[in-house]
Amino acid sequence: MPKRGAIATALTAVAVALLINFKTPSQQGLVAFGAQTVVATGQPSASASGSAGGSPTADSATATPQPTAATITVTGPAIDYYFGTAQVQVTLVNGTITQVVALQLPNEGQSGWISQQVEPMLRSEVLAAQSAQINLISGATYTSDAYQRSLQAALDQAHA
Repeated sequence: MPKRGAIATALTAVAVALLINFKTPSQQGLVAFGAQTVVATGQPSASASGSAGGSPTADSATATPQPTAATITVTGPAIDYYFGTAQVQVTLVNGTITQVVALQLPNEGQSGWISQQVEPMLRSEVLAAQSAQINLISGATYTSDAYQRSLQAALDQAHA
């Protein structure tokens, strides 16, 4: 019997070590969008090969402009679910999700309290995953699902 206990302990330790080192596949690149630009920010800048005083010389007139940052903000549809309505607005800069705002979530009673607790968690999940493929929050499954569906629709609009 002691042999079985030692083997079971060793196998459990190996399994725990494997679980701790488990890495999920990256979700990067799922939010790329084409040439669509809603708002362009930034100014083209010429490379200044200037003198010691910092003023550009004649070379700067022929320098190629740097690309501008393409910013797009898209609002997802309002998703009605059992406890209320969820609607998300997402901002992308050059295909990277930089901001997610919940425009609508339940705000009264127990559902409102849950929404206040999970909204920052969901935002953090989206910014980390850079897609709508996020973990749903336990205890707020319906809210998380509606948030995710509105977000996915907004990202789909950004692709169109």
